[in-house]
Amino acid sequence: MAKVLENLFGENVTKNDGEKVAVSSLCGKDKVIGVYFSAGWCKPCRVFTPNLIEFYRKFKQSTSKLKLEIIFVSSDKDEKAFKEYLSGMPWVALPYNQSRKLKVCKRFRVQGIPRLVLLDGETGKTINAEGYACLMDDLDGKGFPWRRKEFWEIMKGKILKNKGQEVDTVEALKGNIIGLYFSAHWCPPCRVFTTELMKTYEKLKSRGKKFEVIFVTSDRSSNSFEQYFESMPWCAMPFNDKRSDALKMSFGVDSIPTLAMLDESGNLITLNGRTAIHADKECVEFPWYPKALTELTGSAAVQLNESSCLVLFTEGEEDEIQHAKEVLIDSAKEEQDKGEHQELIFFYGGDDEICDTVRDFANLEDRSPLLVILDFPEQRVFISPATTITKDITRDFVNGFLNGKLAPRSIRH
Repeated sequence: MAKVLENLFGENVTKNDGEKVAVSSLCGKDKVIGVYFSAGWCKPCRVFTPNLIEFYRKFKQSTSKLKLEIIFVSSDKDEKAFKEYLSGMPWVALPYNQSRKLKVCKRFRVQGIPRLVLLDGETGKTINAEGYACLMDDLDGKGFPWRRKEFWEIMKGKILKNKGQEVDTVEALKGNIIGLYFSAHWCPPCRVFTTELMKTYEKLKSRGKKFEVIFVTSDRSSNSFEQYFESMPWCAMPFNDKRSDALKMSFGVDSIPTLAMLDESGNLITLNGRTAIHADKECVEFPWYPKALTELTGSAAVQLNESSCLVLFTEGEEDEIQHAKEVLIDSAKEEQDKGEHQELIFFYGGDDEICDTVRDFANLEDRSPLLVILDFPEQRVFISPATTITKDITRDFVNGFLNGKLAPRSIRH
């Protein structure tokens, strides 16, 4: 697991005196790694940092069998500001490197600071992505490391059916595929998607599919919540119910609309239910388990803005598409098997018009086959010079990207 974290943070992090510390030394059984996204210019960060320092020092002196390490990831505007802010911190930091910082932020979907993500030092898996809120609610750390509760544990109690009826959660949901719909009436994209989700819901119900949706509101008043919920044919969390925040925290939901799909046991299938419904209006692939390799279409293209994506562009002929699937699938499955550590999403491009749009946006040459890695969040593209694409060429290209050995080209407009 140290190798996974080294790939993310680099082999070494640094102390405030400049001494290098091996990332591998932070890993191990009974260790918790806190990744602290912060900046000296950020007032909420400056308020939170002293609380985190006090907690860190007390924890280091405690008799807990757990060991806490923290890696500071700076959003400071220059290296001087970074060093000044780090000078008061008793932990290590990612060296000031904008490219590496963006990679780490993208990995944990950081959109605002301060943010504290807690990782299991043995497996590298995320324990809790909302460490900031957890610590502010529990300054003594009695619940540390604030492990995420299982879905059914969170959901104990009653939920609402349409028309305000209260029902037992287990009775309402047992045996169903579950959609957690995070939404709000004030959000225009939510209102648009709600109409689409209702059509999907009714379609699946008419086919006898065991599917139930729970509306988890971000509305700002009970009146708005009730008005919005009245239009929905499914269940809802009551307004201002603390379980709603627990669900957002457990599944790492920080934007709306989001449709999280869960299996009958409450395990996450995908956070991209919204994208899946756009791409599969006939619900042929319900409940939309993620695929290792998919076609680049207008609906799927949403992921280009969120992740690094490998695309093999073709002319769209059947034999070319089949070849693309054959040369990509092994590398795609290897990436998918990394779970939450997956760094690349794999696509093949056919004749959907979005392929030409993406080519134009990224200023790609007009040739096929064309193997590229698009990193839109960082406005970069990596282009393979190969004119014949094989499994070996694909694997070498992927490994070169993952190991930081490929030279990118900027696509800033």
